[in-house]
Amino acid sequence: MGKEYKFDAVKVKDECVEWIRDFFEKNGPGCNAVVGISGGKDSSVVAALLVEALGKDRVVGVLMPNGEQSDISYARLLVDTLGIRNFTINIKDAFDGVISSFPKDLEPSNQTVVNLPPRIRMSVLYAVSQSVNGRVANTCNLSEDWVGYSTRYGDSVGDFSPLSMLTVTEVKEIGRLLGLPGELVDKVPSDGLCGKTDEDNLGFTYAVLDKYIRTGEIEDLKTKEIIDNKHEKNLFKLQLMPAFVPTM
Repeated sequence: MGKEYKFDAVKVKDECVEWIRDFFEKNGPGCNAVVGISGGKDSSVVAALLVEALGKDRVVGVLMPNGEQSDISYARLLVDTLGIRNFTINIKDAFDGVISSFPKDLEPSNQTVVNLPPRIRMSVLYAVSQSVNGRVANTCNLSEDWVGYSTRYGDSVGDFSPLSMLTVTEVKEIGRLLGLPGELVDKVPSDGLCGKTDEDNLGFTYAVLDKYIRTGEIEDLKTKEIIDNKHEKNLFKLQLMPAFVPTM
């Protein structure tokens, strides 16, 4: 039997806001918060939490399409709703420049093509952050991190992470509590990389994953095996880089 679990969205939201304030007090009093805006629930909730914690004048949103982005209207809806300063920096030239520079005898793999954009975007976020006296917000959630659904040295990093201990289900609850537009909170999550939804790529729903994470309960043993395997194989993404320690 799984453990009983009840999520108090009001309590967690208030604690997270205080945690953000405390982080900035200790790690950059007066600094701005810089967040990449995709228009999905995670970046929307992080941005809204930052506004509540720091005020909209200290939050900077960065939109980073790779050429044409079909759903960029969601990102614009968010920055307009929150009233935050924002910049749009298209990464297409940078992406094309790297890929086109590969020598003829080195063919970029599919994983190279898929993971390069989030790594470029993280470089852009830090470039903006260093230009506006900022700290970069990570926007990953616990559900994605649990199964390694992120790009190492891309969207998996940042200076602080408000959502990394919260599941997708919990992030949505906080988004509704913050009064975000429903189309942002309930937008079908996609990786923004290969045109598929998160759940298509994963092979199971976030509802199933979230319940398993919080209670240990799962009906389909095959799905349990898939989740456990992904969790074990991708733990390295959440750990410090292995370093040789010489004996002295």
